[in-house]
Order: sequence, then C-alpha cells, then structure tokens
Amino acid sequence: MLTDLEKRVIAAIQGDIPVVSRPYQALADKLGISEEAVISVLQDLTDRGVVRRFGATLRHQKSGYKANAMTAWQVPEDRVEAVGEIMASFRTVSHCYRRDPAEDWPYNMYTMIHGKTESDCQETARQISEKTGVDTYLLLFSRQELKKISMTYFPDDDSCEA
Repeated sequence: MLTDLEKRVIAAIQGDIPVVSRPYQALADKLGISEEAVISVLQDLTDRGVVRRFGATLRHQKSGYKANAMTAWQVPEDRVEAVGEIMASFRTVSHCYRRDPAEDWPYNMYTMIHGKTESDCQETARQISEKTGVDTYLLLFSRQELKKISMTYFPDDDSCEA
C-alpha cells in the first residue's frame, strides 16, 4: 500500500523532471513539501522496490539516429539469460526483453537496435548473431512513431482520459 504522499511524489516524477540544478527542490516546491522529504520518499520507494530506476529518454531521431529495428530472435530457452546479457551489452541496443513465443511465432527474445541507417541496424544484428551464435532472427524496422509516452500510474484528476 502506498501513502497519499508517496502517490503524490510518484505522480510528480512520472512526467518530465525539470532540467535545473536542483530538480528535487523544484518537485518539492510543486508538492508543497521540503526537498529532503521528496528525496526521503524516493529513497524509501527505491529501497522497497516500488521504484526500480530513473531514466532519461533521448529523442533518437533528433540526435542523428534515424533508423531503429525491433529485432525478434529465436533463442534456445536454456541460453536465454546468457544470450540476453550479451545482446544487452551492445551500445546500440536500448531494450532487450524475453517473451513467450506464440504457436506460429517462435521468437522469444527482442532487442531494439538503433542506428543512423537501416544498414547500421542490420550490421549490429549480424554482430549480435555472430557473438551469440543465434542465427534465427527478424528485423522489424520502425516506419512511423505513433505514440511514445511514459506510463502514468497516478494521473491528475484533470488529465484522465476515457
């Protein structure tokens, strides 16, 4: 169970955090509490495993990375952990997930590969394949970004959509 204060702090951090010298003070001012209280609540939520990590989102298209491919891999189940660690170690891989395969879709590992060109993504996939020994994979290139937002767990009352 989360307290009302914990929910308010989570709501404050689930969007963009101000890019200022003291972002927790800015959040505290918005919440009407002290900076120390914000940090204390976040530390406690992290210690309890409620908050796992803080991350920054880079708009890759604006930074020169014009191509990205969700790459589906068919990895032997007994190698998923080891192969996943290798795949995740590539600098141009931003996401690496294991999922259950479907009856007519045998892929169980997914990586999001970014590159300046589609050829760059293909080359990274080739290198991953070579390093892992996994040679059954499919690159699915993104053609249009339709939605990209962070999950909202505790929306403000006026921001809820039906």
